[in-house]
Amino acid sequence: MAAASSPPALHVKPGTEWAAVLGRAADLVPEAFGTDRLHNLVDGAWRPIGSPEPLVTPVDGTKLIGLPRLSAGEAQHAVLAAAAAHREWAQTPLAERKARVTAAVEAMVAARDELALLLAWEIGKPWKLACADVDRALDGVRWYVEEIDTMLGDRAPLAGPVSNIASWNYPMSVLVHAELVQLLAGNAVLAKTPSQGGAACLTLAHALMAREGLPVTLLSGGGAELSSVLVRSPEIGALAFVGGRSNGGKVAADLLDTGKRHMLEQEGLNAWGIWEFSDWAGLAAHLKKGFEYGKQRCTAYPRYVVQRELVDQFLATYLPVVQSLRFGHPLAVEADGDDLPTLDFGPVISAAKAQELGRQVSDAMHRGAVPLYRGSVSDGRFITGQDTSAYVAPAALLSPAGASSLMHAEPFGPIDTIVVVDSEAELLAQMNASNGALVASLACDDEDKARRLAREVQAFKVGINKPRSRGDRAEPFGGRGASWLGCFVGGELLVQAVTQGAENELLHGNFPEHSRYPAAI
Repeated sequence: MAAASSPPALHVKPGTEWAAVLGRAADLVPEAFGTDRLHNLVDGAWRPIGSPEPLVTPVDGTKLIGLPRLSAGEAQHAVLAAAAAHREWAQTPLAERKARVTAAVEAMVAARDELALLLAWEIGKPWKLACADVDRALDGVRWYVEEIDTMLGDRAPLAGPVSNIASWNYPMSVLVHAELVQLLAGNAVLAKTPSQGGAACLTLAHALMAREGLPVTLLSGGGAELSSVLVRSPEIGALAFVGGRSNGGKVAADLLDTGKRHMLEQEGLNAWGIWEFSDWAGLAAHLKKGFEYGKQRCTAYPRYVVQRELVDQFLATYLPVVQSLRFGHPLAVEADGDDLPTLDFGPVISAAKAQELGRQVSDAMHRGAVPLYRGSVSDGRFITGQDTSAYVAPAALLSPAGASSLMHAEPFGPIDTIVVVDSEAELLAQMNASNGALVASLACDDEDKARRLAREVQAFKVGINKPRSRGDRAEPFGGRGASWLGCFVGGELLVQAVTQGAENELLHGNFPEHSRYPAAI
């Protein structure tokens, strides 16, 4: 009997190697890329300033390029230059602002594949998800270009530029999208590159924006050195922050005595409650989609709170979904002509994060959690011999103890916890375990009961029976259809915005933001 043949070895698809992708990006905008480092965009020019530190890809652990770290003094110079550019831009007619933003969008459309491939290497996004990050940003801005006249009305630009600090996981559809909308509204913008990834993609995007005459500033460096400058400088008109609670809390404290307009989006433990529910086939598709990008997004659901009588039916739906997940090297193919693989996720953002997730799972089990499913990294799709230290297989734990970090905090990785409850009060208590979240969902056949329960869930958006993890046009939120988000200065509520579905505007001060793109808020 002939021995079974082994599957063909995988390799990086020709043309998608890091050197090839970086080379094409540098050919498009040579002013923004040095031989061994990225440049910083200050006062309309790309400058080789700062002390570079190596960026390492989570995909296979190799070095990508140097990311310069600016000093606080260099950042302060950039803020002053941005304030001067803001004064000129604020006087630019809206028609010209729209034309320049549109030109920048079209330039990024032409570079779309390079932007997406940079994301695949820098933050490990599978190809289709990387393309979606780029496409959502550009599609959203096109919508704003069409709607901005009526949204602005007689509003004037802010007194100074907008400072943007965002996390690494959605560089285009969060950070670039928000900046382009702020530019439409007449505000110059500053952005800090996330230290963990996305800097090369952002460098290419901002170079294309700058070539169209948009007043953009892109700085890199550590939060400890730059945060006070980018948050507290009196020249800054407003701050937009997207990130974790720890850093968000520090930013909020820094803002407390400034009276500065700000928008803070922070993570929480998003929970999915299942109570008196029967549409398991409908739930399965949502569970599968929920694992996109290894749940490394602020709208992922790592917690399921399940009525005891439904646990067996829930697990019969949930476990096959988890077992079917595909993960591995985002750019590995068997044959040169193959399409890039369709994966649910690639690596987490770093080997250190993978180790942290492993410790959290081990600690939860030590404290009594029951492992319902634990995949193996060896199940992934990898190139022979590649570094897999940043990869985490999916896992699901039943009933973590109250002292476990997984009971109260978002893991930001493909790790789920399942909590069993016996009453509506327990359901709500476990869904609110982190004292606030960005999104939540309730699966309940009785919609009136679900709406009553939803009023007690501490989340910005609550979906009912048709839960969604994003608010874009392709996947609108289900549920109550209305929610609020306030813009606070000190303890005073300046703006309260109400969203009523996928086509209504969301205004924060002078910032039009769209309910289809809540991550850009």
